Amino acid sequence: MRILHVAHQQLRKYGHNRVSWAQKLYFGLIRSGHCVQAFSDRDVAAFEAPLGIRELGRKKANKRLLQTIEAFEPELIIVGHCDTIDNATLEAARTIRPGVVITGCNNDPLFVPDNVAKIEQRVQVVDSMFVSTGVSELAPFTNARAKLWHMPNPVDSSIETFDSSTHDELPIDLLFCSKETAYTQRGELVAKLMHNLPEEFVFKTPGSFGEPGVWGRDYDRTLAASKMGLNLNRQEGLYWYSSARMAQLVGNGLLTFTHSGGRFDELLPPETLVYFSDVDELEQQLRDFFYDNAKRRYWASRAREFFHKEINATLYAQYIVEASMGLPFSHDYVWHR
Repeated sequence: MRILHVAHQQLRKYGHNRVSWAQKLYFGLIRSGHCVQAFSDRDVAAFEAPLGIRELGRKKANKRLLQTIEAFEPELIIVGHCDTIDNATLEAARTIRPGVVITGCNNDPLFVPDNVAKIEQRVQVVDSMFVSTGVSELAPFTNARAKLWHMPNPVDSSIETFDSSTHDELPIDLLFCSKETAYTQRGELVAKLMHNLPEEFVFKTPGSFGEPGVWGRDYDRTLAASKMGLNLNRQEGLYWYSSARMAQLVGNGLLTFTHSGGRFDELLPPETLVYFSDVDELEQQLRDFFYDNAKRRYWASRAREFFHKEINATLYAQYIVEASMGLPFSHDYVWHR
């Protein structure tokens, strides 16, 4: 199938950031055997704009997308986080390519008002909308054109290549990477852990509490040096919602702790993720696994194996294609059961 993938491909990062969910989708589409043309809207806008000022290139980026559609003749257009592209441009795409299917993907949380507004706008024009929050949370978007689907944050075997579960000794016992402070109070939980955990417990918090952030290869190396990871979302309790952090931690074999409010116990087998309801429970669990390497390695290896087998980028991409095109599912996708 000929697929046009419109998303921020981060071309101007020049390799410095390598954890893009859009990149995983692109890789998965190709592995599934599709002919895929990438269109990086923000980069095109900047390249086409006077002095490289992206906002000045917005109109030109929309024009270039229509030019690409005419030349490439896609059967399916997948639009991700591409705010540069207007709904009117997507409607014009249907005039150029009658019968083309247009699908939207949104990987951001519903507790951010701006993101809700973006989804509300896009569901008016796309045929399907995939959101990284469980379908039960998507009721506000039902009275629109788009059919609503849940999509997970997948691992990719070419990106999540490390396996901390195979090591007894690593320099970092617990890792939490974050730079976001809006719409969250998770810093209070992290601060309490830092104060209460044993002195010999090595807890690193890149991006917070005065520690510099890590990106690209530095992030890869930090993950590879860590035994356990905190999957703390800015807000908890949304059904099957997690940031992409979960896949990055689990996929690299870190034992991962996440809030029970997301109800991922309904998606993953037992003895994979570690669930907590409050900071005291989390602290006790961290101590238990800190002093029991065999248990830590066993749980982490089970979670890593499950993600790489059942929540990987190839299955993720093929699911989006099949659901968008109304095709029979070729796999028993665990997140769609």
